[in-house]
Amino acid sequence: MSAATEDFDILVSGGGVAGMTAAAAFGAAGFQVICVDPAPPVTDAEAEGADLRSTAFLQPARKVLEAAGLWSRLAPHAAALQVMRIVEAGEGAPEQGAVRDFDAADISEEPFGWNLPNWLLRREMQARLEEMPGVDFRPGTGTASVFTREGEARVTLSDGARIRCRLVIAADGRNSPVREAVGVPVHTTRYGQKALALTVTHPIPHGNVSTEIHRSGGPFTMVPLPDRDGLPHSAVVWLEAGPRALDLAAMAPADLEREMSERSCHLFGPLTLASQVTVWPIISQLAARLWSERVALVAEAAHVVPPIGAQGLNMSLADMACLLDLATARHEGLGDAEMLQSYHRKRWSDIRLRVAGIDALNRSSITGVPALQRLRHLGMQALHDIRPLRRTLMQAGLGAR
Repeated sequence: MSAATEDFDILVSGGGVAGMTAAAAFGAAGFQVICVDPAPPVTDAEAEGADLRSTAFLQPARKVLEAAGLWSRLAPHAAALQVMRIVEAGEGAPEQGAVRDFDAADISEEPFGWNLPNWLLRREMQARLEEMPGVDFRPGTGTASVFTREGEARVTLSDGARIRCRLVIAADGRNSPVREAVGVPVHTTRYGQKALALTVTHPIPHGNVSTEIHRSGGPFTMVPLPDRDGLPHSAVVWLEAGPRALDLAAMAPADLEREMSERSCHLFGPLTLASQVTVWPIISQLAARLWSERVALVAEAAHVVPPIGAQGLNMSLADMACLLDLATARHEGLGDAEMLQSYHRKRWSDIRLRVAGIDALNRSSITGVPALQRLRHLGMQALHDIRPLRRTLMQAGLGAR
């Protein structure tokens, strides 16, 4: 006997940070939500498969998290990001004048944002979903098939359960099975890079400064985390050419610490490894459109960017905020073509601009050509030293129009 069909307003495919945020946000707004993901979230930094990357939530993201009932859980674990520091290191130590600070105090009384490790986000978000009566969170269960018609979507899950809903939110990553099921193509750019993600302790305090050090191969970024065992603690994302990244990941801890300390220009003293090391491929990707019948693409199902400028998840949360505004304004029209076309129109130009801009920044960081490195340095100097331009750049980075 086949399973009975279960009815929900929304099915969220994907139980990562973006998917769980979507489930909490729509659940808090009064929608009946089911959220599924084939892999249960890893909520311990030392467990196999833990995501050791960190996420910087920029100012606009806080409103989304507050409305979803998530911010009160996350705030005690967050490290404020007051200053974004860009260091042009060339092929050696930073030259005189090669350091530029972008201080949130120039545009706001609040920091640019707040940084948290991804494994901890999953832990706190899962706890929030489990206390919400309007959300059914089913980790370990994936989306097997999607069939849509004008008035509804029918989804079969990997355990055989059948779901009927008015809207499917595809938050299931860069290889989104929902996006593939509904036939939305993507354009992918590969850079030949990989990112090492890890955390470190160091003797010199970070002072709530996020530091991005540029040299050929890609940026080396240290983002503040709360202190660990009484020592300053930072998340590291280190972009390098693929073979070089794999060589680094295979090193003994003492050798990797020496390489990291040199790559960080010793700005924080000797770095000490404080976690596992994970390796992630670096791509840019953009879906041809953000919707299909009864389906909205969000987060990495819609767009992927290299980890520069804390744009990735904040673009995703902007997707969620836009979609939620449309859904609450037209509750009876949830998931219809008018709503989804409006979602695409409102988000498309901003997404394309940010994907193109981050692509350009990453390409300029990869280059080992001295003349191009010098040009990048002069460009950053101009963006920083002209005050109105600096303020505009910082406001744009936060998502201001």
